[in-house]
Amino acid sequence: MKATLRTVRLTLAEPLRISRSTTTARDAVWLTIEHDGLHGHGEAVTSVYYGLDTDTLQQRLYASGRDLGRFPDPESALREWSAQDGQADDRPPAVTAAVESALLDLCGKRSGAPVYRLLGAESAPSAATARTIGIVPAPRAAAQARALVAAGFVLVKVKAGTPDPEDDLARIRAIRSAAPGVRLLLDPNGAWTTDQARHLLPRYAELGVEAVEQPLAPGAPEALARLAERSPLPVIADEDAVGLEDVRRLAGRVHGVNVKLAKCGGPRAALRMAELLAGSGTELMLGCLTASTLGLAPAVHLADRARWADLDGHLLLADDPWTGIGGADGVVRAGELPGLGLREKGAGWTGVRERGAEEKRGTGGRP
Repeated sequence: MKATLRTVRLTLAEPLRISRSTTTARDAVWLTIEHDGLHGHGEAVTSVYYGLDTDTLQQRLYASGRDLGRFPDPESALREWSAQDGQADDRPPAVTAAVESALLDLCGKRSGAPVYRLLGAESAPSAATARTIGIVPAPRAAAQARALVAAGFVLVKVKAGTPDPEDDLARIRAIRSAAPGVRLLLDPNGAWTTDQARHLLPRYAELGVEAVEQPLAPGAPEALARLAERSPLPVIADEDAVGLEDVRRLAGRVHGVNVKLAKCGGPRAALRMAELLAGSGTELMLGCLTASTLGLAPAVHLADRARWADLDGHLLLADDPWTGIGGADGVVRAGELPGLGLREKGAGWTGVRERGAEEKRGTGGRP
């Protein structure tokens, strides 16, 4: 098997402001694995929060791609890769997820089966995905919500955590007025203290918010669990639920866990988390980082397992370089084509700055 890398710039259609940062673009590193004339693809994206810069992703994906050369075929590589816990050695989970994605894509193409069948589902998953509204002025948020509902979205996630809590409440009121029937999720990204959360959660419950994601700063899962016990609306853990042991600690103690393939280590690790949560009273949420359709697709092939799907990262881009999972109408879908079922837009796509494989070969021998 042969592995190659490409690094591209993914630019957002507009800046996404959350409580701790504002994102305008990310680098994505694409891994392609070739065997017998077929190609499997995976993507890892940079993240300041998770300490993933472009060089780190390139180096770790290069090393992982080189390691795949010891396997005679992608099926045997996938068996070993999937037997790991998603955080083996010092490999970032996002790298593990990208490699597993590429192997699943390639194995699906070799067997003529879509990835969801390789993951144990019988029919193509689809899910109503949330669409994120960042920290923007209330009138802007209302206009965005109105447009999203007109496009077909039934679930909207709203970022919160500004220094003035009344600013966040005004945004929710404006959205509720503009789109009275839409389901609302709230995400402060860990910006609240426990006292703030106890004061604010009842007010958001009165406004019809369905659930709140990671209201407290990560690093204190016991405090999050205690808050969930008395919260008037469901509490979903995100930054406090990274690996399997985090999920085990929180199962049955919070109302939901946001599983992102880039933080847990890929589809198989996500399935292990889903199995752990089953019957515990804690629901599964499937989330994502801002990424292309290539980065989102593996999670879409798991979408039937989730209570909440927040798989809109590709919809935030100015120009998505891949197609195949939809979502612009509020629903993401895994198709019946072999593998991930994606198509790259190709040479006509000019939405990002690309640093090609040849450039990397010329500066250190990486593919």
